[in-house]
Amino acid sequence: MRIQNRVINTGVDNDIIQFLLDGTAELPTGTPAGKMITDSDEMAFVYLLDDIDGYVHIHFPKDVWKYMLQALSKESEPILQWNDVTIPLPSFKEELTMLIYNIEGNNNYGEAFTTAVEQQFEAVLQSIEI
Repeated sequence: MRIQNRVINTGVDNDIIQFLLDGTAELPTGTPAGKMITDSDEMAFVYLLDDIDGYVHIHFPKDVWKYMLQALSKESEPILQWNDVTIPLPSFKEELTMLIYNIEGNNNYGEAFTTAVEQQFEAVLQSIEI
């Protein structure tokens, strides 16, 4: 999977988690698809934007997973921020939660990725309030 866009930082504004893309990269095109997949080779979750030519991939590397965990406990969906452009991420929480439960104990994603997800999202897997 070719990495097109990578979240490089995070922020919180009015209790909304903001995932910040590299401002020097191109503006991601497409509309939020409300779908998330994984890139276990890159140790990343990938949110999809629906574009005319297919999907644009937004990579969430391991170093921002703690903020993804925080996003699950927030009332509103997180947003993607590229310079002054804000892109909503509908179904982010539902898709992430579904993937976390699917990855648990499933080494088809690769043992390293599965273990990392189980450790980072342990609170979700144990249904502990986060």
